Amino acid sequence: MKILYIFAAGLLLGNSAVLHAEDLLTVYQQALEADPELKSAAIKVDIGKDQKGQAFGEMLPQVSANANWSANNSRSATKCIPNNARTRCIAYDQDTANYHGTRYMLSVNQSLIDFAKFWNWRRAQEIENQYQSENVEAQHALMFNVVDKYFGVLEAGDQLKFYQAEEESTAQQLEQIQRLYEKQMVKITDLYEVEARLDQLRATKIEAETVLVTAKENLKALTDSEPTTLLSLREEIEFKPLEGSLEEWIGVAKSENPTLAAQISAIAAASDDVAVQKSRYLPVVDLQFNYYDTNTGFQSARTSQTEVQVAAINVSVPIFNGGVTTHRMYEAKHKLSLSQIENEAKIRALIKETSDAFLSANASVRRIQASRKSVESASKSQQAMQAGFSYGVETMNDVLIAQQLEFKAKRELSQAKYSYIKNRIRFMRAVGLISEENLHEVNDWLQVSVDGSKTGTFDKTPKTPTEKNVKENQL
Repeated sequence: MKILYIFAAGLLLGNSAVLHAEDLLTVYQQALEADPELKSAAIKVDIGKDQKGQAFGEMLPQVSANANWSANNSRSATKCIPNNARTRCIAYDQDTANYHGTRYMLSVNQSLIDFAKFWNWRRAQEIENQYQSENVEAQHALMFNVVDKYFGVLEAGDQLKFYQAEEESTAQQLEQIQRLYEKQMVKITDLYEVEARLDQLRATKIEAETVLVTAKENLKALTDSEPTTLLSLREEIEFKPLEGSLEEWIGVAKSENPTLAAQISAIAAASDDVAVQKSRYLPVVDLQFNYYDTNTGFQSARTSQTEVQVAAINVSVPIFNGGVTTHRMYEAKHKLSLSQIENEAKIRALIKETSDAFLSANASVRRIQASRKSVESASKSQQAMQAGFSYGVETMNDVLIAQQLEFKAKRELSQAKYSYIKNRIRFMRAVGLISEENLHEVNDWLQVSVDGSKTGTFDKTPKTPTEKNVKENQL
């Protein structure tokens, strides 16, 4: 009865561990709250809106008011007192006045013709569009990084498990060889071969443990929290190749990728900046209204309060400012050329990224199929070698090689599965169509129960560009 209770408690604890394991969507929500780059991109969008508002405000009426109160003291010489017969004055009579004064002024200015302000407003609009595209790219990058780092941990964990399993199997073989050697049924070289392989596996396992720790740290950098138990990948999954031609997908990437869209906006902003600097050569026309009311100074001492109203059209014509405007225009042109060169470089990088992800994802499908057959063949070969060794037909070296090939095939199969998932999401990011829906699809590939009875598949695979609306899957 006590044994049954312990078994039931262990089963409950095992189920609890699975239930409390983190899936892909949970990790994604953690990353959304913790990712500093995503927060920075969102703040830059707000900055772009404020910059556009500033540029537009410069074209609106500018109203200012000024008020002044002052205490004034006036002293003046009014009469010369002569020094007897001399003509030189020995003193002066002085008049002194003390009074308070006030001054009020209201000014209204409205630009009538100022091309620099207009093009600066257009430039601010393009910068806002650039920041918005960069914000979308930051969201896409976070989705990809979550998938890449999550399955990076699972892949590293699987590799470690395979090395541990091979180590345990080799350790059992060592015990068997030791018993046979004690009975003088095998050579000492067989014993040395198993020991050498076991030592090699232990060293490799240490490297695999380091890779796993590094993968967990990479995931922690996204979520700012220590990853606990992650749901593992299911066994029975249908891996489908990406549809459509590569040329069509490259066309989609050029039109939908947010990084490229941000660069196009940056080029437009740089072009508008050139127009801004060229506009500095043109006249500026302003409409001005001034109201002036004062009794300060002599107005308060000798006259009544003064009130002045002014309506004027001001025309300002730039003539020469030491070449500053010219050099600013050249600087703007150079920045425009730089943006255009960067755009060409990003187009080439995007084509390469799309091609690599597309070809790698489809190659992984074929690799998975080949690896599955390789695992089956290697497993049969290992069993046959083991049986042959027991009958004295095969050597221990043959058994070790067969076992090594079997576990190598299993590791390669695991790597091929994770490579497919990563390259698929990488491809969706490159073409600019990655969304949270893709994360839900990938999350369905993870185990949701202890026995992992449910199986998942990509039911919503990307359609060919000619059959779908490319805007459909965007954020």
